[in-house]
Amino acid sequence: MIITSYESLSHSKWDCKYHIIFVPKYRKKVLYGKIRKYLVQVCHDLAHQKGCKIIKGNMVQDHVHMLISIPPKHAVIVVNLNAVDYSWL
Repeated sequence: MIITSYESLSHSKWDCKYHIIFVPKYRKKVLYGKIRKYLVQVCHDLAHQKGCKIIKGNMVQDHVHMLISIPPKHAVIVVNLNAVDYSWL
């Protein structure tokens, strides 16, 4: 038997979970060492700012998987970030 705990907003109950994958440009193997530790903290901070919760996460050298619970008041946007400058990392 699966027990699901629903979150609630003022007029609704919800349980929205999404599997999100981030991939660096050309799938370069850059997600290791200091960058890995930094990205883990950044992902958790960004999720907390939006009222989201990272349920599970896995980071390998060339991509990141996250199972994240996002309230229905926020849109989940699928974006191709190939043109974004990652120099801030």
